[in-house]
Amino acid sequence: MPETSAENGEITVETVRHLAGLSRIALTDGELDSLTREIDSILHSIAKVSEVAVADVPPTSHPIPITNVMRPDEIADILTLEQALQNAPDAADGMFRVSSILGEEQ
Repeated sequence: MPETSAENGEITVETVRHLAGLSRIALTDGELDSLTREIDSILHSIAKVSEVAVADVPPTSHPIPITNVMRPDEIADILTLEQALQNAPDAADGMFRVSSILGEEQ
């Protein structure tokens, strides 16, 4: 595999061309140049984050703790079967009746 420039961590056009070949992606010369710059920029950004990260700070996905806001389940007034079906366009045997979506029945 073509190598990156180890001293400065830059991605070369040859590296991107090799990766594109492995991925079976045809790239134009312009796309190779553009992707080389973009991947190099991404790697530099990752390196900056790595410099700042310290061992005593645990990795997190959110800066503040996340908790679910749940209310207790309480029994309340519910609709009767007749109330639930009163505005239905069609009902049968205590259920909503709808047209088939698989084309078996229209």
